[in-house]
Amino acid sequence: MKKILNIAWKDLIIIFRDPGALLLMLGAPFLLTLGMGLVTGAFSDSDSSTGLSDIPVLIVNQDSGELGSALTDLFFQDDLATLLKPDTATTPEIARQQVDDNKIAAVVIIPAGFTDSIIPNQETAQRADTVAIEVYKNPARPISASVVQNIVDDFVTQVNTRAIGIGITMQQLAMNGRLTPATQSSIQNQQASITFTPLIEIQQETAVDPTDDATNPLAYFAPGMAVAFLMYTVSLGGRSILAERDEGTLARLLASPTSATQVMGGKVSGIFLTGAAQVSVLIIASSLLFQLRWGNPTAVALLIAATAAAATGWGLLIAAISDRPSQVSSYGTALMLLFGIMGGSFVQLPFDGPFAWLSKITPNAWAIEGFDMLGTGGSLADILPVLLALTLMAATLFIISVTLFRRRSNNFV
Repeated sequence: MKKILNIAWKDLIIIFRDPGALLLMLGAPFLLTLGMGLVTGAFSDSDSSTGLSDIPVLIVNQDSGELGSALTDLFFQDDLATLLKPDTATTPEIARQQVDDNKIAAVVIIPAGFTDSIIPNQETAQRADTVAIEVYKNPARPISASVVQNIVDDFVTQVNTRAIGIGITMQQLAMNGRLTPATQSSIQNQQASITFTPLIEIQQETAVDPTDDATNPLAYFAPGMAVAFLMYTVSLGGRSILAERDEGTLARLLASPTSATQVMGGKVSGIFLTGAAQVSVLIIASSLLFQLRWGNPTAVALLIAATAAAATGWGLLIAAISDRPSQVSSYGTALMLLFGIMGGSFVQLPFDGPFAWLSKITPNAWAIEGFDMLGTGGSLADILPVLLALTLMAATLFIISVTLFRRRSNNFV
């Protein structure tokens, strides 16, 4: 047993010291998973269903009239609670400094006399000089600042529209001799007490949450990519068998006090350990970087072992039917792509139909199904059929591969 483990450990170390092999074993599936996450939007902001939330904004209200209070209250409305994070400041200088320090998105400064510039004086019917509301925007947050600007613009538009409408009404009443002081005061009071609604309406929708593995695309693509490139890893192991045969390493091993069973057991164990290590590293990395939940650790470990065993069986079969190491590389790459497509590593498969049944000849389909069950709260008992299918696949392929190796034993050693 010690000799088997020594051979397996030697093969494991050799592969993990190969930069090119590591790039394809770990780098490629990780980058593809990352790319899938970016394409599907799995890395979007999970704290907001709209993509924008808690926009920090300061309001400086220097106006003592009704309209200044109305605009201030507008930013604190419940309808905008998920979009804005408003606060008030005492002076424009303090508020602008907050923008300059990139702490908030914008400052809304309501100048003194704003209400008087819109609503005529009840005694003189005259308006004060026009003043402008200032929106001091943060150039580093253009989208958030534009949202604040749009809210202010809509408020001013509504005020102007209603002011014009009331002015025309008062003019018509005056022309018809129906404008009394009581009527004029009533109209002006109505203008001061009107409520304003924002131009932006927030519609709540359920978006993809990266922490919810039931809907997170990464929960599907991460194991899919790991299993797809596992086929490349096991083909490397199968290639090493033929490479060592051609280099005479196997002959030297068999000339030592090491049986053929021990040699083949060590090579097979090395392929298995390499595949299991690859999938384990990718799963741990995705857990730490993408916050994916894989489920019961014991069940995950058993599923990794069963998947690596089934993939090892295919790697041995490739080595058994190949004459040269280059053939193993070609067959392994072709099988990786074919099984990746058939098994659903690149595109999610339909749940039924002939293609779904055909996919079951691949370890990819079984492994992805098992990881999906565990990630959505499944237990070890739930994935027992998956573990059994992968184990039977591994045993069947191992028997077929050993039979082929024995028939070609004269050319193998």
